[in-house]
Amino acid sequence: MAAGRPGNPRRVRLEAQGTVQGVGFRPYVHRLATELGLAGWVRNGPAGVVIEVEGPRGACDRFLGRFPRELPPLARLEALAVADVAARYEAGFGIAATQGAAARFTLVAPDIATCPDCLAELNDPADRRHGYAFTNCTNCGPRFTLIRDLPYDRAQTTMAAFALCPACRREYEDPRDRRFHAEPTACPVCGPRLTLCDPAGRPLEGDPVAGAAALLRGGGILALKGLGGFHLACDAADSEAVARLRRRKAREEKPLAVMVPDLAAARALARVTEAEAELLGAAARPIVLLALRPGAPLAPEVAPGLNELGVMLPYTPLHHLLLAQCGRALVMTSGNLSEEPIAFGNAEALERLAGIADAFLLHDREIHMRCDDSVARVWEGAPRLLRRSRGYAPAPLTLPWAFTRPLLATGGELKNTFCLGRERFAFLSHHIGDLENESTLRSFERAVEHYGRLFQVTPEVIVHDLHPDYLSTRYALERAGQVELIGVQHHHAHVAAVMAEHGLEGPVLGIAWDGAGYGTDGTLWGGEVLLCDLAQFTRVGTWRPFRLPGGAAAIRQPWRTALSLLLQGQGAGLPLDLVRRHGDALATIRRMVERGFNAPLSSGVGRLFDAAAALILGRDEAHYEGQAAIALEHAADPDELGTLPVAIAEEAGVWVADSAGLAHTLAEALLAGTAAPILAARFHNALAQVAADMTHVLAARHGVRDVVLSGGVFQNRLLLRRCADALARAGLKTYLGRQVPVNDGGLALGQAVIGGRRTCA
Repeated sequence: MAAGRPGNPRRVRLEAQGTVQGVGFRPYVHRLATELGLAGWVRNGPAGVVIEVEGPRGACDRFLGRFPRELPPLARLEALAVADVAARYEAGFGIAATQGAAARFTLVAPDIATCPDCLAELNDPADRRHGYAFTNCTNCGPRFTLIRDLPYDRAQTTMAAFALCPACRREYEDPRDRRFHAEPTACPVCGPRLTLCDPAGRPLEGDPVAGAAALLRGGGILALKGLGGFHLACDAADSEAVARLRRRKAREEKPLAVMVPDLAAARALARVTEAEAELLGAAARPIVLLALRPGAPLAPEVAPGLNELGVMLPYTPLHHLLLAQCGRALVMTSGNLSEEPIAFGNAEALERLAGIADAFLLHDREIHMRCDDSVARVWEGAPRLLRRSRGYAPAPLTLPWAFTRPLLATGGELKNTFCLGRERFAFLSHHIGDLENESTLRSFERAVEHYGRLFQVTPEVIVHDLHPDYLSTRYALERAGQVELIGVQHHHAHVAAVMAEHGLEGPVLGIAWDGAGYGTDGTLWGGEVLLCDLAQFTRVGTWRPFRLPGGAAAIRQPWRTALSLLLQGQGAGLPLDLVRRHGDALATIRRMVERGFNAPLSSGVGRLFDAAAALILGRDEAHYEGQAAIALEHAADPDELGTLPVAIAEEAGVWVADSAGLAHTLAEALLAGTAAPILAARFHNALAQVAADMTHVLAARHGVRDVVLSGGVFQNRLLLRRCADALARAGLKTYLGRQVPVNDGGLALGQAVIGGRRTCA
């Protein structure tokens, strides 16, 4: 339509879908249209938000250009339809009433860190929200953790208990205000409110934040109710306080995260690149793994024996207030005993954490869904998630393919997440934890039910791991006869998760290296090269299986695996420190290996790392998953480019690397006096060379150039760097997970896309 002159305006209709309701979208459109002098309206509709703007052509063009670029922080545009319509010659721009029933299915925003505007109010003595711990607006604050059901309005959240005061009501109803229909809107008059309590739940006198800060400065341990659950906090520079927290929490050596007030404080503890600084300050506020600064003012018990530190910035007003009054870095770790889900209710926390915390900083805003902190690092200048949870979930991944049937993938056992699939959306859940006990299983079941209700997914298909003893598998099998069940091999799921993130159809060569996953032959796989697409796979490479004497005991005691490998490689007679330390157990280990009694077969590269750490570093005990491998990575000389020879042979169409031979070569190098940092680096380099050699041959044979790296072993930065470089030299293109963890936290996405592809095959 000709437009741009008085009396002949242009009118454009936009239909926006995605995370566009309850995130300040309509006020944003109102401000932009008004600024450009356009008439029309914006309203919520059944499938998202509908906009009509009318005015001179130039103004309409500027609106269309700016609209998708200047969205509110929590908005996410998944689809946008634009069409010219007949002019109506309206005057002014307004926010219209919702037409018909609002959409039952819409996307839900994650919880987001305090925005600059709210932070300014928090710190302004003249503002009515000065020092108020629950300040938020449409651009920040809680979302996912307080939503009970959709449509998203205050009555469907845990804020329903707090009636808006007149001042908040005026903001809530004013389309020009950034709190227009901000459902968590609150102030000191409305509530919520803080209370500082002793371990028996008795309120303590005085200002709660000031009292909590004094406790922390005095060496105490505080249980703090945050967005998605409780934190346990103490002074990060106080060795005695950190050691006491470890004893009470039963967390012997696993590193603890630290919260600091600002970027300058982060730089005092760690080396921070510009990309890492950007990630620290991102709206999701993950824990970011950083290079620990030598001599940093930090208790060594925070990250014992490591040169890396998990750091995060405050992400709620309460955290900002507490850090400001403490004036120091705080340990900020999950509020639980080891292996339990985090506590998220006041009564639950007082019961479960009473033996850990000296005081409890509580509030009366209910958390509907627990959600732990996310963990990330920067790789090649971009964020890479290691745990996808608060700040990211429940935002879906949008796939280039659609699910033809609603589907649930139940994930694995460790670092469990689940995934719901509908249309082109894959809703990968927040971090559930290790599904090894009843309490975590209940948390899993509750979260599955909640996601299903929010996103209107009633599964017709449930996809699960092949391991029959995983609680996630049992959950699926208990529903046999009610839904279609699909079992997916663990390492195929690892590879498919990365394929889904990058929109790859396959075939690809997937290098899937981790500690263990149930193989199709009933053994424990974990050193695999798979030729696969999104439906099927063929195992084309692996490491020669070796015995794990004692099964799970071998994971906790890496010396067992080292001896097993030496026995297979004729190295147990060598005069090694490891053999001397465990000489009394050698005969027993030999019998277990020879007879296969309580000694399952494994090809896991994670277990090879354990054995290498036992040989090179004398690391006989592992107090948390991956500890031995992490120690080996941190011990390695990053400048050493030498390697160790590893024999590779083709056997029945599968290329097999000699695991026992590698252990024997390590032993001989130790006896020859090779320094531990050099040998640790050469071990990494040898694994990377095996990956490159296998895939070079297999890529040529199968005509494949795309290589996926996945599995928990590829959290190791040195190995990842060496593998990526070696594969690039071989002319292969490498893909790895960034939005989705390569560890078992990404399994459910891989299961979902494989299940989706098989159901439409």
